[in-house]
Amino acid sequence: MIILLTILHVIVAVFLILVVLLQTGKRADLAGAFGGGGSQTAFGARGAATLLSRLTAWSAGIFMATSLMLALMSSSSTGGGSVLDSLPASAPASAPAPATPPPTNPTPVPAPAK
Repeated sequence: MIILLTILHVIVAVFLILVVLLQTGKRADLAGAFGGGGSQTAFGARGAATLLSRLTAWSAGIFMATSLMLALMSSSSTGGGSVLDSLPASAPASAPAPATPPPTNPTPVPAPAK
């Protein structure tokens, strides 16, 4: 399922790039070169939504949805934990205990009674 979703994600990404590059800018006409047109608004007059603008909106929505689904699927397939959870637990950093030498005069063990 993740592979299929990844393939769809890549196709939508390429389609989104192409659709955005095919669109003309708001000020692409000759009047925009000399400062004319749409002086009442910040970005020019808003025309009717063209087919390219609708395709851009839909492909952007699909791209965001597939991004979210891939992120959720990848986090659940790894167990939902952190990368650091897979590291072995290390001992606390403390000085090693000094080795105790064996006793020099061991006490004799009494022999069992007969």
